Amino acid sequence: RSGILAYVRRHTRFFMLLTMVFGGITGVGIWFTIALVNPAATSKLIHTFVYGWAAEWVWFLVEIVALLVYYYTFDRMDSVTHQKVGWIYAVAAWLSLVLISGIIDFMLTPGDWLQDQRFWSGFFNPSFWPSVFFRSFFAFMLAGLYGFVSSVRIDDAETRRIMTRYNGKWALGFLALMLPSAWWYLQVLPEPSQALVLGASPTIRATIPWAIGGLAGVIILALLFTLVRPTTRSLPLAMVTLLPAFLLLGAFEWTREAARRPFVINQFMYSSGVTLAQAKSLNGSGFLSSTNFARVREVTDDNLTEAGAELFKFQCYACHTIGGLNNDILRKTAAMDFKPMVNYLLNVMHKRPYMPPFLGTREEAVALAAYIVGDLHGKPVELASLKESTNPGRRLYEENCVGCHGLDIIRDWAQEQTVEEIMTGLMHLDQIDPAMENFSGSAEQRRQLALFLKGEEGDAPDGRSVLEQNCTGCHGLDTILAWSRGLSTQEILHGLGQLETLNPMMEGLSLEPRQLKAVADVLASSGQGGAR
Repeated sequence: RSGILAYVRRHTRFFMLLTMVFGGITGVGIWFTIALVNPAATSKLIHTFVYGWAAEWVWFLVEIVALLVYYYTFDRMDSVTHQKVGWIYAVAAWLSLVLISGIIDFMLTPGDWLQDQRFWSGFFNPSFWPSVFFRSFFAFMLAGLYGFVSSVRIDDAETRRIMTRYNGKWALGFLALMLPSAWWYLQVLPEPSQALVLGASPTIRATIPWAIGGLAGVIILALLFTLVRPTTRSLPLAMVTLLPAFLLLGAFEWTREAARRPFVINQFMYSSGVTLAQAKSLNGSGFLSSTNFARVREVTDDNLTEAGAELFKFQCYACHTIGGLNNDILRKTAAMDFKPMVNYLLNVMHKRPYMPPFLGTREEAVALAAYIVGDLHGKPVELASLKESTNPGRRLYEENCVGCHGLDIIRDWAQEQTVEEIMTGLMHLDQIDPAMENFSGSAEQRRQLALFLKGEEGDAPDGRSVLEQNCTGCHGLDTILAWSRGLSTQEILHGLGQLETLNPMMEGLSLEPRQLKAVADVLASSGQGGAR
């Protein structure tokens, strides 16, 4: 018993330094970081849960006092009272966990708060109880693993064996309880968040192997300590046991953060700090003119990239870095040119449901595209290229593919296949890469896209130019329009194929079918021509 009490005393000192000193520093660091990364969301948390934060700080103060009293009164306080002080600390610490769980999980599952914005609706949100159980079991498991760090330093072999096995059983027992609570947590998530967790988010997909590795590492190393080497004195081995636990904890928190995308407060505030209510007005009025701290208030030809840099700062920096480790915008957009980037920004939420929509006018989207493509990548920015392509295949490519793939890469893939094989492949893109969505267009759209990717269809010809080059040398435009008046596109096409029946001196047009179609479209849609 005396050996165990000596162990508890040494462990308390280690625990006090870890939680009060290191924990206090990192706690301040967290507040500093979140206030910089997303001040709007931080402000909302403070204003919504101000009394919750106050209560948490009270419990934290109780923790500090109880832990100091507990440590410094070893051998100076009777054992019953001393244990009561320890229980006071434990309860206060757990209540801090409860309060923090309610607040941070509100951001993932705000529940009824979205309607009434009441404190208790936000606090007792749908994921509150699963989170409390999961985090409690995780914390208790970590306590056992931290116990290894202290137990390996016990001099007496028998006491070391007893405490190592005790810590191992404690850690493995709460790990077993943690797993079903994690499943419960998943089940209460809203459907979009569940879809992200189960594979729709590439960020979470990349995290899952780390989580599995962390879980396996905890189980293997805890069993090693408990069953195989309970008398080990290897401090490095004890420290290594903590690494997979931290990996598992990091994977969980990373997943929880990513599961609420594109929001920072689910269904209320985008990760850019703009609420859904604010977003509705920004596309009409413009983002820059509505932002208090923007250095550029409107987009002009002279400040295009400067305005784009401001838009990037306000709408992209919350998630993307420039040349950094996380979501590097340079790597993500390396394959994109100017016009495809504009189209991508205007349709980003349809292509990447975990990303917020671009907020602002089309001119502001052009400015942001100019900054990313022109300033960051050094590629040409040609405003004239924004004229909508008349080639339906190119339009489909720009709307569906360009966000991830350069045209050269896709055409390299397409050149090895027939048009029919490309059309089939477009329906099974997930077999090439599970992260890709299958093309959901019609059969005709698949053919148009396949022809474009194959390079067998250039931009659709200009019907008026073809008409002028082939017909107006002999016929005035008025004469041609008088003939086509009242005819449908198909009737005009039929007539163009039998010009010699109109006049034996006329030769049939030696044009490609798509050129004939372009001429017929111009004539049929002309104000002087007939309806299609």
